[in-house]
Amino acid sequence: MKKLGTGMTAVSLAGHDTGKRYMIMKAEGEYVYLADGKIRTIENQKKKKVKHIQVAYEIAPEIQKLLDEGNELTNERIKRVLKNRKSG
Repeated sequence: MKKLGTGMTAVSLAGHDTGKRYMIMKAEGEYVYLADGKIRTIENQKKKKVKHIQVAYEIAPEIQKLLDEGNELTNERIKRVLKNRKSG
């Protein structure tokens, strides 16, 4: 199993949010904490089991640059990246 990390995108495979796109904020064991920037903000992350998501093991260049520089992710940036990934 590949290592999960902050900034990777994921799609929910199970639950009432099936098909919804999220960004992984943190991974702990068999759980990940997800945000979408709208309903599930950075302050109100969704806890979900790893087996219930499909992960894209890549990080958007914009997010990778922020993380490398030590900057904080914002809800606006998360929304922008998820919107661009959906259409692209």
